[in-house]
Amino acid sequence: MQRGYAALCLAVGCAIAGSLALDAGGALAGAIGYGYTYGELIGRAFLACAVGCGCYGAYVLVGSFLAHRTADKVERHKLRSILRLATAVVGTIAVLGVVTDRWVPALVSLGVAGFAVTFALQQPLLSLFGWVYIMAKEPYQVGDRVAIDDEMGDVIDVDFLVTTLWEIDGGLVTSNQPSGRHITVPNSVVLSTGVTNFSRESFPYVWNEVSVQVAYETDLDFASGEMRAVAEELLGEQMARAVADYREQLAETPVELEVNERPSVNVDPEGTFVTLRLRYLVPPKRGRRTKNELYRRIIARFNENPERVAFPVGRNR
Repeated sequence: MQRGYAALCLAVGCAIAGSLALDAGGALAGAIGYGYTYGELIGRAFLACAVGCGCYGAYVLVGSFLAHRTADKVERHKLRSILRLATAVVGTIAVLGVVTDRWVPALVSLGVAGFAVTFALQQPLLSLFGWVYIMAKEPYQVGDRVAIDDEMGDVIDVDFLVTTLWEIDGGLVTSNQPSGRHITVPNSVVLSTGVTNFSRESFPYVWNEVSVQVAYETDLDFASGEMRAVAEELLGEQMARAVADYREQLAETPVELEVNERPSVNVDPEGTFVTLRLRYLVPPKRGRRTKNELYRRIIARFNENPERVAFPVGRNR
């Protein structure tokens, strides 16, 4: 806030200085080109500084006002990006307006020159169009966990040209854990490749599985029941509420699926052992933590009942 007020005060000072310089044009006579005198040149320079400082001060103050009006970090980030672009456009036109009386031809000239450099700026322009697409269609937002062009991570910033991810996995770690590295992906990528969003706002859950291998001598009904009971204890009503939301969203589409509102277990015979796969719904950023806890509790339950649950010979599971 203080920076905004200081910038506005500086803008007022520059505007006054510019007006005085223009009024004193006769005292600083002598054309230097394009019909401008020294006084006019100095005055217009001060006015251009006034416009720049005024736009910056307005950006800071309006940004602070909007930040206090919403507690949603994603919404604040989006509003700040749009405000920054609008300020840049308005500031450019305003500076042209005070620097030259022929600002409309100047804009036309800039447009003609823009066509000349379009091929040199293809990638930045495509990235800018990609940013507009991201703001309008929202394939992802700040805070979402996404996979873009073989890169996976949590979105921490969406700028005009690039999206910055906090990398997940990436060869340094496994099991959907942050690596600590930042990845920048050009926004143009979203126009030409698929985006996988694991935690979109409307449904921030993914299906996950825990697999346990047991011997054929195992009481499969008992083992499956124990796995479901463990998942029910840990996930409880949270999964039921998430599945209810999932069914509501499915009802709005032509897709028809059978969705269990409670954890389920699939039995998959595999040669010398049987794999029991516990299927459940979980927020993606808690996937590894939840899987670790489920596996720990399931193994503990199975070890408490060795007469009903047997592991493959050599415990090769």
